[in-house]
Amino acid sequence: MKKIKRIMIIALSLLITLAIIVFAFLQQSKFGQLPKGERLEIIKQSPNYKNGQFQNIEHTPDLTEGYGFFSVLYEFLFVKHERTTPTDKIPSQKTRIADLDPEENVLIWFGHSSYYMQLDGKKILVDPVFCGSSSPIPNNIMAFAGTDRYTPDDFGQIDYLFITHDHWDHMDHQTLLALNKKVKKVICGLGTGQHFEYWGYDTNKVIEKDWNEELILDDGFVVNTVTSRHFSGRGLSRNKALWMAYVLKTPSMQVYLGGDSGYGKHFAEIGKKFGTFDLVILENGQYDKKWKYIHMMPNEVLKAAKDLNAKRVFPVHSSKFKLANHAWDEPLKEITKLNEEAKQNLLTPIIGEKVNLKDSTQVFSEWWVGVN
Repeated sequence: MKKIKRIMIIALSLLITLAIIVFAFLQQSKFGQLPKGERLEIIKQSPNYKNGQFQNIEHTPDLTEGYGFFSVLYEFLFVKHERTTPTDKIPSQKTRIADLDPEENVLIWFGHSSYYMQLDGKKILVDPVFCGSSSPIPNNIMAFAGTDRYTPDDFGQIDYLFITHDHWDHMDHQTLLALNKKVKKVICGLGTGQHFEYWGYDTNKVIEKDWNEELILDDGFVVNTVTSRHFSGRGLSRNKALWMAYVLKTPSMQVYLGGDSGYGKHFAEIGKKFGTFDLVILENGQYDKKWKYIHMMPNEVLKAAKDLNAKRVFPVHSSKFKLANHAWDEPLKEITKLNEEAKQNLLTPIIGEKVNLKDSTQVFSEWWVGVN
């Protein structure tokens, strides 16, 4: 009996110690801060906030029916899948962004979901992650070799910084600290502004919006916030900040800035409301049939592009971090193959390559072929 009691005391002590370590770990600044005070009261008035959380418009379970959390976690951690991480360096180019002609209308991709645009005289940055990792745990989920070519030092002034949601692979604490003085305006979803305020951003330049709102940025530049189908959270609490997609209207173009999203009826609704898009940027990668409601499969990306009346399609969310069990190059291989029938104007630039936003005839190589 004494032995059992001693074992129980040791086990309890270990659990308490582990809880203290986890609690202390979660207090780090990089986890951000949950909405509070006046911001929280505004959030509570949102029609998309119920029972203490933001909600998707459509029923959106984390996992597909028939799959359990622990079995999926076990597979991700312990079952070996082929070529999930490249052994070769990912090819890339180094474009001197700060030296670009201000009149150039270009897009430059940095891998995964980070990209920069110069459009009609404005400089735009979306979901920047330049720390070399997409995890709060040190030396975990590291960027593939060759993909980490850019840093905050490569940028001059940024007119608009868009954040689609607060996940680690879209919103990096270290990067945002370094960009603070360079950013003129931040556009994000309700609740996300708490992170920026906590990290020292002037609240006057942080603009938080709900879904289905319009924001006039400057002459000829208008943003409409639109629905996506995903979730949010940087720590143990989820869905306290809103996940977003954006319709960006400039003097000469209309662009869809899509964050992470499962396929749903919202794409057709957005296409019907806003008409033709000169460019749509959609996630294509880190998918699995086991979590099909929160990330699109490649065939759904092309379907969403059609729903959005896209003239050109740029698939992102691949080629930098391993966050799923598919081969690292499968997203681009699969969507390119499927597009032989869909016949969308597909953009597949190398990291750092200049995409001419006004040249619909620009041709891109299948750069992933032969990269192991």
